[in-house]
Amino acid sequence: MKVFIALICILLCAFNAAGGRQEPEKGSSNTTFNVLQFGARADGKTDDSKAFMAAWKAVCGSSGDVKLHVPTGTYFISPVKFLGPCKNANSITIYLKGTLKASTDLSKYVEGDDWVEFRQVKGLTLDGGTFDGQGAASWRYNLCPKNKNCKVLPTSVKLVSMTDTVLRGITSLNPKFFHMAIVGCTNLKASDIKISAPANSPNTDGIHIERSSGVSIHSATVGTGDDCISIGQGNSAIVLSGIRCGPGHGISVGSLGRYQNEGDVKGLLVKDCIISGTENGVRIKTWQNSPGISAATNMTFENIQMKNVKNPINIDQMYCPYAFCSSQVPSKVKISDIFFRDISGTSSTPVAVSLKCSKGIPCQNINLHNVQLKYIGGKPATSLCANVMAMFTGTHDPPPC
Repeated sequence: MKVFIALICILLCAFNAAGGRQEPEKGSSNTTFNVLQFGARADGKTDDSKAFMAAWKAVCGSSGDVKLHVPTGTYFISPVKFLGPCKNANSITIYLKGTLKASTDLSKYVEGDDWVEFRQVKGLTLDGGTFDGQGAASWRYNLCPKNKNCKVLPTSVKLVSMTDTVLRGITSLNPKFFHMAIVGCTNLKASDIKISAPANSPNTDGIHIERSSGVSIHSATVGTGDDCISIGQGNSAIVLSGIRCGPGHGISVGSLGRYQNEGDVKGLLVKDCIISGTENGVRIKTWQNSPGISAATNMTFENIQMKNVKNPINIDQMYCPYAFCSSQVPSKVKISDIFFRDISGTSSTPVAVSLKCSKGIPCQNINLHNVQLKYIGGKPATSLCANVMAMFTGTHDPPPC
């Protein structure tokens, strides 16, 4: 018995000396960590931020294929930044079975800070877990719907300058601002995403993508207070498929043309989606009086079902979300080579197809094929066109404009 106890003590000492790391087997390049071994309490009350940062330091400093386990439990987390590069890690996988709960104390967020940020990491897989932004306590401080010079509240999950990223089985609840932002990323694949916030929660975009390329999002269920997915400036090669959107403001490109030196948006495919009870269906929106010239081109929206949707197909180059916009100068965003195919369902407004383009740079090569949208009000649905070269083929209800 004494020998057995001594052996156990030796093993415990060796484990503690490894700093919470499970050492790989000889010849293996795998290293596994557990956030509980770095002091995380997972009681929903104790601030576990330091434990997560200590665990990340160990993960990022390791070599080979590295894994971090976050077991079931509720982890109270202040703003945290998981920063790379992790030079010796081939891949990093975070298995998140628990719930991360955000602080509601806005003083903990330095201006410009978001809640959970990943930056400059290559080969990250984030598997599972729930991010609860606890945003309801902060929404009253969001003045952005009324003031374009507002203070922006924290986004729940932000990925910046990431490469070869996989997001799988993630849930986001009630963010203070956006649920998720993908900025300056390359080759990111997301699947089985669930996003939820009330329909009246302000600026709670589900997934915002900006200055990124090679991003695909498949099988996402998004119900929120703003755009289900928003495609910002500077994006290319974006694929959205199997999206269930509603409530919310639909799937949007934009808004574009608000700032100087915006990048073009090109190569977007949105397919096999169901949009229900939203303010818009599929939309391209650009600001009037753009400070610079940019383009939105080569976009396809196909096989999309609308259920009781306002503005199911909408190009709006007179976008202004405020009660008053001083300038009537036309938008300088050039929209071209846009394809709407096999879009059907019901519209909650009489105008089911609205193509309002810039009189300064009219839209070119806008194609609509097999569009079947019924107005639920009993009257025939209509189309509206302005400053656009549009081609209608196949069957159409409403009739072409």
